[in-house]
Amino acid sequence: MKITRILAYRVELPLHETTYKWSGGKSVTVFDSTIVAVETDEGITGYGEVCPLGPFYLPAYAEGVRAGIRELGPHLIGCDPRELLKLNYRMDAALKGHAYVKSGIDIACWDILGKATGLPVCVLMGGRYGEKIRLYRAISQESPEEMAAKVAGYRAEGYSRFQLKVGGDPDVDIDRIHAVAAEMQPGERLVADANTGWTQHEAVRVVRAVRDLDVYIEQPCLTYEECLAVRRNTDHPFVLDENIDNFDMLLRAKGDLAMDLVNLKISKLGGLTKIKQARDLCVSMGIAMTLEDSWGGDITTAAIAHLAHSTPEDFRFTSTDFNSYVTVSNAENAPQRVNGFMAASTEPGLGIKPRMDVLGKPLVIVDHAS
Repeated sequence: MKITRILAYRVELPLHETTYKWSGGKSVTVFDSTIVAVETDEGITGYGEVCPLGPFYLPAYAEGVRAGIRELGPHLIGCDPRELLKLNYRMDAALKGHAYVKSGIDIACWDILGKATGLPVCVLMGGRYGEKIRLYRAISQESPEEMAAKVAGYRAEGYSRFQLKVGGDPDVDIDRIHAVAAEMQPGERLVADANTGWTQHEAVRVVRAVRDLDVYIEQPCLTYEECLAVRRNTDHPFVLDENIDNFDMLLRAKGDLAMDLVNLKISKLGGLTKIKQARDLCVSMGIAMTLEDSWGGDITTAAIAHLAHSTPEDFRFTSTDFNSYVTVSNAENAPQRVNGFMAASTEPGLGIKPRMDVLGKPLVIVDHAS
């Protein structure tokens, strides 16, 4: 089997709640998502999705995905998409860095492998653990009262994990954490996610002010060293996210006891192949994980579901269902939230079928003639 053509489509994903806000005044109203199609000479096509959370979150931006595919794609024509490690080696040799560009191609090739073997991606990634995957709900940054008021509605949808977007004014954030923590019920978990938004001294103030609350602290500062300093000044469960973008940082954080949990994002590491390696490493080191991506629609949600469902339940803290946040569906048969949980498809590959009327015409076409 050989890759004959790679295409990239652009789909806008508006939000049900109009605007998503997080640290530093960042906000998004419509997400720019890229759907990647990898075609083969045996008539099997695989699909992936990459949707950066704006250019101001991680070193990634939507048009960069499509520009990167134009650059990288010609090097992959003629490759066997089922040879995933070999394919990733070739991508890394042809394009240094830019992991997010490679993510959609890699996901699409896992979809091809599943379709070619007749197996779901989660089975190919190690096996299917349990019947369902617990989801979290992100609470967009607003006033303490508005954020606390949203908990009841999200709980009614079945969520029991809540990720509170903080990382703003530390005094307001202290109030936000107290207000939302007061709404928590037994068995629920609250994560205060600063998304790198505090300076070190602000973060230390916040963790001391919420010392008596049952709350996880996630990525308080921009640099790893700042986060480690905060970690050493609190006994709250601690999560690293933005700093963990390669295996070296993952191993360093484990050696420094810098975290109790890690948030692994598919596109940040370069696709399902690389995140599977990181996931398996975390399992062997005893580190629980939030398994997700930066953002996306139905196809991203399907990839997350297969990654999470192939992870032992003891190490699966939570995941997310991005397709429930947005108003546009880009694929049929994607996982859907049911009472705060979702499940990976049992169909071959990702188990999804792209809505070609939504995808429209491809913006990028890479083939032998490119």
